[in-house]
Amino acid sequence: MPRVIDTDRYLRFERVDAVEETARGLLATLHGERLRLDVVAPDVVRVKISRGGGFDETPTFAVASDPLAEAVGFAVERGDGVVRVRTAALVASLWLDPFRLDVHRPDGSPVVETARDADGRYWAYATLNDAFAVRRRCRPEDPIYGLGEKTGHHDRRRRDFTLWNTDVLDPHATAEFTAGRPPGDPRGDFTSTEFDPYYVSIPFFHHQAHETGAVAGSFVDNGYRAAYEFSRPEEYRFHFAGGQYTEYVFAGPGIPDVLRAYTALTGRTAPPPLWALAYHQCRWFRYTQDAVEALGDRHRAERIPCDALWLDIEHMDGYRVFTWDEEAFPDVGGMLARLAEKGFRVVTIVDPGVKHDPGWPVYDEAVERDVLCRTEGGDIYLGEVWPGDTAFPDFVTEEGRAWWGGLNADHVRSGVAGIWNDMNEPATGRIPPDAMRFDHGRFSHARFHNQYGLLMAMGTTAGLLDAMPERRTFVLTRAGFAGIQRYAANWMGDNVSRWDHLWLSIPMAMGLGLSGQAFVGADVGGFVGHTNAELFLRWMQYGTLTPFCRNHSEIGNADQYAWTWGETIEDLVRAAIELRYRLLPYVYAAFLTASETGAPVQRPLVFDHQDDPAVRSIDDQYLFGPDLLVAPVVEAGMTARQVYLPAGGWYDWQGGAAIAGRRYVLAPTPMDRIPLYARAGAIVPMWPEAPPSTAGHHPAAIELHLFVPPGDGTHRSFLQEDDGLTFAARDGARVRTTFDVARRGDRVTLRAEVDGDGYPEFAREAFVLVVHGAAPATVTVDGEALAVRDGRVAIANAGTGFAAEFGV
Repeated sequence: MPRVIDTDRYLRFERVDAVEETARGLLATLHGERLRLDVVAPDVVRVKISRGGGFDETPTFAVASDPLAEAVGFAVERGDGVVRVRTAALVASLWLDPFRLDVHRPDGSPVVETARDADGRYWAYATLNDAFAVRRRCRPEDPIYGLGEKTGHHDRRRRDFTLWNTDVLDPHATAEFTAGRPPGDPRGDFTSTEFDPYYVSIPFFHHQAHETGAVAGSFVDNGYRAAYEFSRPEEYRFHFAGGQYTEYVFAGPGIPDVLRAYTALTGRTAPPPLWALAYHQCRWFRYTQDAVEALGDRHRAERIPCDALWLDIEHMDGYRVFTWDEEAFPDVGGMLARLAEKGFRVVTIVDPGVKHDPGWPVYDEAVERDVLCRTEGGDIYLGEVWPGDTAFPDFVTEEGRAWWGGLNADHVRSGVAGIWNDMNEPATGRIPPDAMRFDHGRFSHARFHNQYGLLMAMGTTAGLLDAMPERRTFVLTRAGFAGIQRYAANWMGDNVSRWDHLWLSIPMAMGLGLSGQAFVGADVGGFVGHTNAELFLRWMQYGTLTPFCRNHSEIGNADQYAWTWGETIEDLVRAAIELRYRLLPYVYAAFLTASETGAPVQRPLVFDHQDDPAVRSIDDQYLFGPDLLVAPVVEAGMTARQVYLPAGGWYDWQGGAAIAGRRYVLAPTPMDRIPLYARAGAIVPMWPEAPPSTAGHHPAAIELHLFVPPGDGTHRSFLQEDDGLTFAARDGARVRTTFDVARRGDRVTLRAEVDGDGYPEFAREAFVLVVHGAAPATVTVDGEALAVRDGRVAIANAGTGFAAEFGV
């Protein structure tokens, strides 16, 4: 049964006493407080209600820019009992007596509408003892998406959620959420696919109108513990345990519109280094230096492409952060250098817990600089993590983040390529975190608990940029809040080697993607428990087609390396990883799009097809980038599965057959494949072969897989080539080729336009055009007829535009 917040005794705001116009909207007085409505953009308004008469202008660290920086045209209209703010994309109506706040689009369709209670009284806002609640209208059929990292189906309707970053597999941290559940309630089991809450809290969601398909968005800029109730048929509610009410309302009506506007506020996923998009090998294991190097050599000997080897907590000296076990790793610099020569980068774990160890320089310096969290009485707060008694950096302060960043800077200067932030909910073991306070004890734990992982990532990234100012950073984090995408990728925490957890990672990635975090992935094969050959293979086939691809397992588990189950499984795993590597030009373009628009890399079908009601509840298949549809195998022994193909034409990736959209197909799932489809009209750029590593890989040719559209129309794709490591591309050191594929009757044209100044490592001399869905004998390129052999034609090209045409 859902657990809901009792708000019956809350003090409801029911009447507005006065309203005046401001330079950005309205300022109203009501119940001794003030309400401010600000126009942020033509399709975005912000609503704030003061506490004690004052406004908190920076309630969290989520918003990355001044929301009111851009001038926006609007008009204020006064009517009988209502004051309206009208822009080109919305109409916000402030009703005076009774008080309510509604937002509609100019055509009258609702964005948000205040709900009424059983007595017909409006319920716009109510507060009690610093907490507040809001209630809004909806229909039983309306889907709701987003809210960050959540379990269950990607449509959040008919469920209620808590936003409180939690170490999910820690029975101490989860006790309050599992206790008292009736037998059989999956939320009483923290390993279930229904347990809530999880590691990441993002108070942002999309509400879709079932009848019209239009989508509105809501982001509450508040880091306190929150509850979202989506289980009621005629309304949804949200409740925050403290802080001020600050909400951004997005009119949409497209999901891409809402996400673009939300990420304009909270930031977007930065273009990652190319190696971060490759295959990563990780295991919690007591490795030695020789064993790590042998692991790299084994990947090369088995021809398993791999770019990164990861080290979990056992590499440290007594679990002290930023240290190495010198007995196990006597020559860290030499090891890192030798691995780099073979194309491997090394990522190490860095938890926030600092061992309480007077005499250890890191701890002593933290005490001297006063950069550790304190209690209300002024003591240094101590929790329990891997080193035992553990102190925690006060990331709320600039000096705390700067100190932490400096430690990370020194760490990567040794040759480490990236940083893995774990246990940063923050996890405190058997000791409750409530006594941990922030900003030298000034602020309660509740205010910044959900933001702790975000603040840690801020400090970590700043340190990496200080150490390597010309290099793109890579940080992986377990916890996060709105805006985490600016600094780090998220993995989905400590999953279990079970088929239902493989499935769970699909809607969970969708929810994170629709909440602004494009760089996500689950531990391939499962972290907890023993996997098996079939589960590992199916997870690898799926995981290689997700934004972040890392094989990771717990200490004490059976091995789950690519070669563990013999040649048959190894060959199939190798094929999956090789496909990942060959697709990296396409994957990289999808990440660049995310950095420019906020569009997710792994996304539900509804993102691109929101007018199709059939896709709204689908959460066992997804789009990988704009043009590849993936339908993983999520059950043991599955030999075929149903796949829904949305509007447009599609091509079976393995078989090559063209299939019309808006239909269900039965796809075979032999052990050597999972269903994969390419969108008709797309250009999917690929490397001709999979290299052992992306390090130094600048191929002389790139394949352009063109999927002939079934009818007239135009489709746009792009490829960007750059050094894959530095920020030079944003200053023009790149070759970006935009492809427009158009069909008119029986003629298909491909036009390529190039932007960028090039870069020193650029080595491409040719495109190889691979035509799917037609068998032309020749392709005319810039007026010259070129012969097609086996569906392929080589086009000499070193970074210039061209035009190609052929008949179908």
